Amino acid sequence: MAISRRGFLRTLGGTGLVLAAGTVGLARCDQMPESAIAPWDGPGSDVTDIREWTLSYALLAPNPHNIQPWLADLRTPGEIMLYVDPERLLPETDPYGRQILIGHGTFLELLDLAARERGYRTEIALFPEGAAPSDAAADSITGAPVARIALIEDPSVQRSPLFGAIFERRSCKEPYDMARPLSAPHEAALKTAHIDPEIAFTTVRTGRQTETLMALTRDAITMEMETPRLLRESLELGRIGADQIAANPDGIDLHGPMFWWLNTLGLMTIEKAATPGTLAYQGGMDYALGWANATPSFGWIATEGNARAAQVQAGRAYVRINLAATLEGVSMHPVSQLLQEYEEMTELQARFLEETATPPSQTVQMLFRLGYAEAPPRSPRRPLDALLRA
Repeated sequence: MAISRRGFLRTLGGTGLVLAAGTVGLARCDQMPESAIAPWDGPGSDVTDIREWTLSYALLAPNPHNIQPWLADLRTPGEIMLYVDPERLLPETDPYGRQILIGHGTFLELLDLAARERGYRTEIALFPEGAAPSDAAADSITGAPVARIALIEDPSVQRSPLFGAIFERRSCKEPYDMARPLSAPHEAALKTAHIDPEIAFTTVRTGRQTETLMALTRDAITMEMETPRLLRESLELGRIGADQIAANPDGIDLHGPMFWWLNTLGLMTIEKAATPGTLAYQGGMDYALGWANATPSFGWIATEGNARAAQVQAGRAYVRINLAATLEGVSMHPVSQLLQEYEEMTELQARFLEETATPPSQTVQMLFRLGYAEAPPRSPRRPLDALLRA
């Protein structure tokens, strides 16, 4: 579960805390630390290694809970070996590591787009030492590399307009304008950006199916928040206030006057947010159900089977659609809950697969909201050095 600052503020805005923050001149206190969003400015002029230059763009990729689960080994000249960081898994909500590998796919696609911008071709070998079975536990994907990447200078390589959207790409976790379902021209633009014939991409712009998917999404969110071990995994990734965000520029960032006051008064802690009936718990629930109820259109992508390589390729396809949405002014936000593989979600997931007429041979890898809303601010990112394997 991800919580946005603006959404939570709207949920709690009726309390006296907002007024109190303004009355003591704290309206701009506890702002996002510049160090946490510095990677969004791109690589500095001192970055001369093409591998580091491309990685500086790749680390801006969307990924589950903003956990940033990537490790890059540059010890072999001219080569990048990409691994899963074993300290950055989600064993409760992503028990098989499927979402983590989708996040590696988004990373690889941004790396490829960046390489093309500099006149380099990428040769990407997925799982060069073999892949774990898709039903193996998440820690099984952390030993062998996910990909070996070679960067080869090639003047014939074609640049992509999607590269220009990398710095502006966001996952918009806000309510969307229900009077504006995804337009037909924008739907066509997203499908033009989707170039992988091995991955099915489906959209539903309006109507009964959208309403059914909204209801299933609400039920899935409620299920996750009412299951303590699942909720706690998300809550432990919360970074409350500028100091925590600066120290750990990842996870779910919560900052600004409201959270300064909640934190100062002891109302915004992991224990409070995990306890039904508290202000923090109810605020999180109301916020999440708020965006679930404000989703005019949906999209999803599916692969044949569920091999590890298919999971990575799904990530590459997803971020291309996300970048195209950015260029078109379309808001987009993954809805992961319905697709997660823990026991409690089995029945809801079956209803979702029936509603979307997904064949038994296919695996829906990503479900996402589509619509229109104000673009959110930049999310924290770890610096490149933190992703490099020593």
